[in-house]
Amino acid sequence: MKNVRKVISAVTALLMAGAAILPCGCSKKQQLIIYNWGEYIAEETIAKFEAKFPQYEVVYRTFETNESMYPNLGNGYDVIIPSEYMVCRLIEEDWIQPLDWNKLPAVQQYMDPMFREVTYTDDATVSGQVLDYAVPYLYCTVGLVYDANKITLPEDTTDPAVIWDVLFDTENTQSIGMYDSMRESIGAALNYLGYSINSTNEAELQEALELLIAQKSAMHPAYGVDNLKDKMAAGELAASIAWSGDHIVMLDRIEELGNDNIDLRFVLPEGSNWSVDMMCVPTNCKNYDGAMEFINFMYDPEIALENCEYVGYSTPNTAAKDMLDPEVSGNIYYYPTADIFASLEVYYTSDVIEEKYTEIWNTVKASA
Repeated sequence: MKNVRKVISAVTALLMAGAAILPCGCSKKQQLIIYNWGEYIAEETIAKFEAKFPQYEVVYRTFETNESMYPNLGNGYDVIIPSEYMVCRLIEEDWIQPLDWNKLPAVQQYMDPMFREVTYTDDATVSGQVLDYAVPYLYCTVGLVYDANKITLPEDTTDPAVIWDVLFDTENTQSIGMYDSMRESIGAALNYLGYSINSTNEAELQEALELLIAQKSAMHPAYGVDNLKDKMAAGELAASIAWSGDHIVMLDRIEELGNDNIDLRFVLPEGSNWSVDMMCVPTNCKNYDGAMEFINFMYDPEIALENCEYVGYSTPNTAAKDMLDPEVSGNIYYYPTADIFASLEVYYTSDVIEEKYTEIWNTVKASA
């Protein structure tokens, strides 16, 4: 009987050893669910992460705006990548949990120190907590992209009334794009009117509402996010609101299409937005250790470089920035100077802002 047991034990050991080297489909992997913006990660990043950490199987899902992401937070994601104003809201509502910075050595080494100095919201307590809960992924500014063969703007202007007028001038009917995103579109309207992009003044918000309704009625703008990049590259639109990173992607697509007749430019209005998209971990995360591994992996300089080059947005990784083409890293619209940063605003969040801006945007979208 002892010999039989030995045989059984030996066979069991061999089977277990074999299972360890069987293809991944035959072994148990830990699922890691990532929720990110569309077209916002390099093509090989997930495969490289899984190769380095074979114990994880990544499920990758996407959203188009912070507001479309928010209702889905109960779905059990392990890493989400909202913008800073949404991060502040999620901290207040206990949707995300603190990060273990001891497990983020690459972030500690390569994150640009300027992100420790940012005022992320007008609530000083919440602003001071942001980096306890979130790590910068990529950042951008919000401006106007336009085809200089179709639209004429004064050289070097930063006047929001001049720049954004392109999107509200009826001469450009059916040829402009607007982000289907509450904060960007309302922010552009407020900035155009000379107000803060975080205004809660009833009269100012009413003006912005009326302006956006009139624009929709008279100009029939194309609404969207990722689709606007293709429309601009194809020459279907003359101008669009745009994140600075999308400008780089559009230039690449124009080159791929061979559209030499498009002279695409980007201009940044004073008082506009600069935004930081941040990696954070929901409180209902099921794979916290995997989330930490993923966030830290994204700060490997080579990985960070590949992502910012593919996506087009600005990297907070100092080593990756040093490896960029100087024409990109030296572009003040992508990597603003301190003076330009000082002229811009981040989006703030509060119950009042969320209520008022949501009501405005729903009214605009429902208008004829």
